[in-house]
Amino acid sequence: MIPSTFGQLLAKVRKLRTHLLFSQFGSSYFTTAWLSNQISKPRERNILLMGPPGAGKTCVGRIVGRRLGMPVIDIDDDVLERTWGMSVADKLAEIGGDGFIEEEGKAVCNFTATGSVVSLTGSNPLHPDSMQHLKRSGLVFYLDVDTEDIMQRLSRMKVNRIVGQDAGVSMREILKYRKQFYEKWLDARVLCGTGVSVEDVADKVLRTLGRYEDSESEMYISTRSQMSSDSKFFSDVVIEGLAPDGGLYVPKKGFPKLEPSEWLRISSMPYAMRAVAILENCIHPTDVSPVELSTMVHRAYGQNFANQLVVPLKHLTDDQYILELFHGPTASFKDLALQLMPQLFAHCLPQMCNYLILVATSGDTGSAVLNGFQNLKDSDRRRIGVLVFFPEKGVSQIQKLQMTGFQEGNAKSISVLSDFDFCQRSIKQMFGDSNLIGHLAVEYATVLSTANSINWARLLPQVVYHCSAYLDLLRNHTLTFGDPIDVCIPTGNFGNAMSALYAKQMGIPIRKVICASNHNCVISDFIASGAYDLRKRKLLVSNSPAIDILKSSNLERFIHHASGGDGNLVRDLFLDLERDSFFKVSETLRQKINLEVQAGWCSEDDCLRAIHEVHATRGYIMDTHTAVGKVVADRIHDKTCPLVICSTAHHGKFAPAVLKALQCQNIPQDPVEQLDKLCTIGGREQMHEALMRSMKDSRDDPHVVCEADFSKLVDEVETMIHDSFLRVQ
Repeated sequence: MIPSTFGQLLAKVRKLRTHLLFSQFGSSYFTTAWLSNQISKPRERNILLMGPPGAGKTCVGRIVGRRLGMPVIDIDDDVLERTWGMSVADKLAEIGGDGFIEEEGKAVCNFTATGSVVSLTGSNPLHPDSMQHLKRSGLVFYLDVDTEDIMQRLSRMKVNRIVGQDAGVSMREILKYRKQFYEKWLDARVLCGTGVSVEDVADKVLRTLGRYEDSESEMYISTRSQMSSDSKFFSDVVIEGLAPDGGLYVPKKGFPKLEPSEWLRISSMPYAMRAVAILENCIHPTDVSPVELSTMVHRAYGQNFANQLVVPLKHLTDDQYILELFHGPTASFKDLALQLMPQLFAHCLPQMCNYLILVATSGDTGSAVLNGFQNLKDSDRRRIGVLVFFPEKGVSQIQKLQMTGFQEGNAKSISVLSDFDFCQRSIKQMFGDSNLIGHLAVEYATVLSTANSINWARLLPQVVYHCSAYLDLLRNHTLTFGDPIDVCIPTGNFGNAMSALYAKQMGIPIRKVICASNHNCVISDFIASGAYDLRKRKLLVSNSPAIDILKSSNLERFIHHASGGDGNLVRDLFLDLERDSFFKVSETLRQKINLEVQAGWCSEDDCLRAIHEVHATRGYIMDTHTAVGKVVADRIHDKTCPLVICSTAHHGKFAPAVLKALQCQNIPQDPVEQLDKLCTIGGREQMHEALMRSMKDSRDDPHVVCEADFSKLVDEVETMIHDSFLRVQ
């Protein structure tokens, strides 16, 4: 029997998964309110504390064991020395480092215990058989202690060499080498800031354990819901995209807030490691394990980004900084989400169906989502397809070429003779059409989902780069933690702005988010007046097409956030918008909105003038969207704190407008020649090489152009499903 809705199907999968977890670990796996009323209950699984020498595993184990009323076992004292009849130091001196790890592994493989807190040795993770044996008995918590703290503790203990440290290898080098093994075996990370005490680490272990065992504490609700029974898990919302009631998913209890010491620790990390540390706090480990998440993140932000910093922060002038978000494979900020989101999506999918991702784009999302999903592994590409709809005359020529290059395999694009809002509205209509959803499920075993910023897995990775910008300012000693910054974001769909507000919720001291619009200024008008009015408003073509949007999808998340989670209010407002093309919030709510967000807009002439002036004075070439942000920031920002302007796309994607702004004569028609021209002006170092290669490799082949007719778009969806999933192999 086929479930009547996809949500019911997901519920069945979740129920099966929960049953398997109960079978494996017992009923303690899914306790609720664990910290308050479950902490003293008997346990069957071990709590395994892992980390380098000097992490405090033995001391922390004693504290945790005492608080939980559990036996405490130290592998060194209670297993190895009893097995060998001699001290660990004597055994190491007798057989040497390599032999020691093997003998240690054998001893641990013969060790059994249940319901205990077990402090591992620093070298246990180097022996795979023994770690597999230990993991079967419980959960492994990695005490991820700062290297400086480790070095100081080992110095006080007069430890100058550890197992496996060869002559000529420094303590720092061996600790760095060991980290890969700890990352391999953990079930949960206990991230410790610099200078934390063992009591603090023990508290963190207990909080991490409580979180692990209470997956229901991190569920998601629709922005339009007041019913706790409507809660969904992370893996559910990634697949569904849009909630059944038409709302957008948000965390039921908001974002986790990290401690200042944790932010300071993260600030010293490269971008991929920052992303892992932040996202581990936002994705429950029973949905995506830390090991799997780390693999995905490092794949997402590896060689496919041209700059090793991934999102470099550059000083522009005075208090202004540019956060370059365009170094990914398709030269826009969308790559930061869409190199990771497809992996999360594939990971969360049940195996019994095919999935077609539908995307509406005003420009940059299209090529980024096509690139991201095409790069999935073969087994995932066979069951996941992506179909992009974009306005035929609403994107730049270079953006169009980037998208129309995808016409085969699991990733295709189709242009529509209308604007972005029609494309977005049509996709929402498909998701709300139960007859269509049922037809596709029964006839083709295919489920629809989305990769627009309405999908939570699309928005979540964007939180990371807002955090990273602040951490770079910390690392560069521009400020100390707690000093505020403002962020200016060119925005039309409000997703980028919303992710900055979520970064603030996590503890990044963002004072104000400044939303910058072009002459399609519905967002700035709303923030100024509290009225969202689409009556008699037409979408105007601009030089910054990625923000040519009238219906801002993520504004719904913002109103939910600003109203304190009032689902009834959000539902009523957006139903009014659908019916009347208008709504207005109360003056009280408008004032709350203005506490966090400011907004402004600029003309086309202002945008081009800013590009020219910044290049003339700084030698830096902005794209048209960044220029919109620069103009609005110059008008609004009070200059009492640093300002980060998000540069959302490379200037080469909008070459004709940028060349016009730079007062270039005889602008060529060919995109490759346009990029070459920009190289002569800004130098090769400012060019995006992947963008240049894609233009040279692209062909202006015919592509499907669809009329602005909902039924025609549905036909294209069915054609895509047939071509992707029903072909004879």
